[in-house]
Amino acid sequence: MYDKQSGDIRPGQERFVAPLDETPLRAIDEVDVDAVPESQWKEAWKRLRKSPLFWLASLIILVLAVMVAFPTLFTSADPKAASLGNQFAPPSDGHPFGYNFQGADIWARTVYGARASVAVGLLATLVTVLLGMITGALAGFYGGIADTLISRLSDIFFSIPLLLACIVVISVINNVWEDRGFWASVLVVVMALALFAWPQITRQMRGAVLEVKNLEFVDAATAIGASKLTNLRRHIVPNALSPVIVSATIMLGVFIVSESALSFLGLGLPQSIVSWGNDLSDAQTLVRSGQHLVVMWVPATALAITVLGFVLLGEAVREALDPKARKS
Repeated sequence: MYDKQSGDIRPGQERFVAPLDETPLRAIDEVDVDAVPESQWKEAWKRLRKSPLFWLASLIILVLAVMVAFPTLFTSADPKAASLGNQFAPPSDGHPFGYNFQGADIWARTVYGARASVAVGLLATLVTVLLGMITGALAGFYGGIADTLISRLSDIFFSIPLLLACIVVISVINNVWEDRGFWASVLVVVMALALFAWPQITRQMRGAVLEVKNLEFVDAATAIGASKLTNLRRHIVPNALSPVIVSATIMLGVFIVSESALSFLGLGLPQSIVSWGNDLSDAQTLVRSGQHLVVMWVPATALAITVLGFVLLGEAVREALDPKARKS
């Protein structure tokens, strides 16, 4: 405290103020004018690397990718080799889950079945995203008649249940084209799924484009002479991809389940193709007996873990691209 009479500070009541150079305030207030601002994707990647969900999902998807690309690393058995002498045989060396009712190795069929199911999911997602991005970007950017036509058409397809529509389309194709190879069968399922799934991506892309196209950097690009197509391709679409990427990761898991459901109903991939859906369809007759349920739960567990991996990835990407969506 200050003594008015003597003008000195009383003993024991001194107040110390550190010089500015010795405090962290100087470092905090400094601005690096030469620093390049980070893009949205770099900031999202930083947040993504800190997410446990992302690493768990990446581990699941990595194991799945290796299984699809190199199935012989997981099993040496032939998934199509069947012998009635091995019907419902118990687990043995090299056959950890035994044999099914046809005498085929359950684990081998599960490993090789991932290839068809994942191929359908990836291709259906790719076609759906491309179709939805193109239609949504055109509708949102140009507006007018193009927006009206695309929006009303998407409303029609969006109102049709996905699985029901796929059942009808694939049933018609099966009556006309029965003998199909692996990739032809996969493409039929892919086109059926994409034909009725694109409106979701279209709506999201349209909304994102409507939000981005009125921002200042788009006006600046137009002012320096950029054409509409250049603005759409280089500035608007890249900045409107966030919701589409999130939906695509989740949609991939949905398509894998849809393929399995269609194959379970006998309308997806032919029985000659090893897939999780076909194995589940073949094993449904064993549910009532309550015996040898391993025939069903092994491919079902693989399907559930795969879908879980893509759903977790979608959730992690959503939180990284939209920090406001995080739970407090």
